[in-house]
Amino acid sequence: MNRRPTLLAAAAMATAAVLSLSACGGSDGDSKDRIAGADSDASDKKKESPSPKTSEDDGIDRPEIKLPEVVENVFEGGETGDPKKDAVLADNARRLDAIDEAVTVDAKTHPALKFYSSGEALLTAADYIQGFRKEGKSFVGTTRYYDRRVTFLKDDG
Repeated sequence: MNRRPTLLAAAAMATAAVLSLSACGGSDGDSKDRIAGADSDASDKKKESPSPKTSEDDGIDRPEIKLPEVVENVFEGGETGDPKKDAVLADNARRLDAIDEAVTVDAKTHPALKFYSSGEALLTAADYIQGFRKEGKSFVGTTRYYDRRVTFLKDDG
């Protein structure tokens, strides 16, 4: 019994659902419904949640990711105090930025996407991106990622 197509389809649907839901949102700023703790000043958001920084100690040459000015990802809780977990959270943020770059920027290649994804994850991301391209669609706005956690399945130490 070959489970691979079923697992691939399930993974693709789950990833597409998560990414689709995380990319939704935004308003014209006139809404009377406010979320507690949410600040409407975009300049404060950038101060609170700077883009993940490349670790200078790991020696990895990461590709540059350029999102359009109208697209912003805000990653909260990127520092746990554990260098390994912080590195995972930073690369996770860059992977999400790379996917959004591929959706929103008209370019022939996106080296960051291939850098942060491979195998089934790359195929799933490509399907997600292609869905936007086929429909001639994109998105704008701010996406907030919060309560991000890292759990290692096996301790190397």
